[in-house]
Amino acid sequence: MKITTTRKISQIFFLVLFIWLCVVTTLGNSFHNLRSWPVNIFLHLDPLTAIATVLSTHKLFAPLLWSVLTIVLTILIGRFFCGWVCPFGSLHQAISYLVHRKKSARELADLHKYRRAQNIKYYILIIFLVIAALPSMETIYTGLLDPIPLFTRTVNLLLLPVADNSVNFLSAIDRFYQTAPLILAVFMIFVILNFFIPRFFCLFICPLGALFGILNRFALLRINRNEKCTDCKMCNKHCQGSCQPSETVKLSECLLCFNCLDDCGYHAIDFNTKSADAIQAEPDMSRRGFVAAAFTGLLTMPAFRLAGATNSDNILRPPGSLSEEEFAKRCIKCGQCIRVCPTNVIQPAGIEKGLENLWTPTMNNRIGSSGCQLDCVACGFVCPTSAIRPLTLAEKLGKGKFEDKGPVKIGTASFDKTRCLPWARNIPCIVCEENCPVSPKAIYTRTVFVSAFDKPLNIESCTGNTIYLSRDPLPSQRFSTGDYYCLLDMKGQTVREKIISNSANTIQLASGINSHQPTGVKIEIKLQRPYVDPLRCIGCGICQHECPVSGSGAVIVTPYGQSRNK
Repeated sequence: MKITTTRKISQIFFLVLFIWLCVVTTLGNSFHNLRSWPVNIFLHLDPLTAIATVLSTHKLFAPLLWSVLTIVLTILIGRFFCGWVCPFGSLHQAISYLVHRKKSARELADLHKYRRAQNIKYYILIIFLVIAALPSMETIYTGLLDPIPLFTRTVNLLLLPVADNSVNFLSAIDRFYQTAPLILAVFMIFVILNFFIPRFFCLFICPLGALFGILNRFALLRINRNEKCTDCKMCNKHCQGSCQPSETVKLSECLLCFNCLDDCGYHAIDFNTKSADAIQAEPDMSRRGFVAAAFTGLLTMPAFRLAGATNSDNILRPPGSLSEEEFAKRCIKCGQCIRVCPTNVIQPAGIEKGLENLWTPTMNNRIGSSGCQLDCVACGFVCPTSAIRPLTLAEKLGKGKFEDKGPVKIGTASFDKTRCLPWARNIPCIVCEENCPVSPKAIYTRTVFVSAFDKPLNIESCTGNTIYLSRDPLPSQRFSTGDYYCLLDMKGQTVREKIISNSANTIQLASGINSHQPTGVKIEIKLQRPYVDPLRCIGCGICQHECPVSGSGAVIVTPYGQSRNK
């Protein structure tokens, strides 16, 4: 079997495996659900994720030690991850092949020629690493362009929901994500660029590829030309890394696609440990470009501070999230926690929250099937960097040995009284109190009676429990819901009776009127106006989700009082 055939099989296998692991990031007991699948293995094999989190937190989350294996193999054999494993790179290579497969050999050689602009990815890497390393930085940006988090986010929050919303195989309800159009725009831009230059993202943008390019300088095995070379330049025709094998090989750009071995008809290409003169091991970066990239990284965060974009105090994070400063230094914006959330309440933040928070998980209780369910701790168990730490149900609910600490608090609910039905419009509603899952309930009500009309109604006569009105006809059955009462004036004594039904000119009460005929009657509304006990509220947001007021609702959950610790 040709080595290029083996590589293609490897690429297909890892691409299918990657998509499958995204599919199984779903709660359930079936084989296509989470269970014990290693859903984060690609993210843990990513050395850029490991290096960036170590630089920002000065700690290493244990599962990220898998990235050492990737580094060691890169030093031994070269950029195998880019050419053989990376699912995003495999996608770009497949698209590039389909688009350019009918071009002539000369056109293909021109498409795959080396360009100095391929060094841009090294400058992007420098900017990201400088930002992560500075002690004053509050976030890491590698997840924006690192291909593994980027493709994970794209599959989780765009491709799978689009495919599943018509069949609801992975989720019982349709999934909605606020930033899906932006994710689509980024994905499609990178896909379309392959129409102009094959593997455009890999060659010019990918910071992970740049890291492997630097590590490739130490590779023991490398592509070499031998004395059989006739300078026909056919080896350039399908070079996926545009590493210029017909001239001075740019070792940092070689993806180990081995297409040059297939295209060379003279067996002039070897893969061995020799260090020939026709090899340039280091990336083709200029000192001026390096300094400019480092300086850009130094200025990035101060510039965002000047814009006021780094204030994350008003962002509601999932339960178990570390303190905002520590969370921002760990979150790589992969979307795993968002994907696994069964109620769809965890949402990717938009650009309005600042670039440093883009695609980080936030709670939007108005989207999905409910708020944060009390018996769910899935998000912490799929976070690849422990920005959201794993919680047990006992800890989340404050039971057992955690009883003295109480339940984990996501935030605190409050009411917008200008929108709340009982407060603003005198309409009976206790939906929030009924749905509060906390016991004892964190939402309680106080009963008040409010006049339904400005003036008393004119009474014509009364018989038993029925009042006949002389004028001012009423809407039929308008007051028969059990929330309306008649306030009767019995010669100086005030009596309140519940209304059970009404017609245009009659009101029927729940009990009969005594021998004293009322001289006047007012209709009152019994309202149960809600209040929040902040000591009991855990900020689950179920009340906010169930609030019947359209739009943003009348319940507001803020991060006030949230539990954010290590």
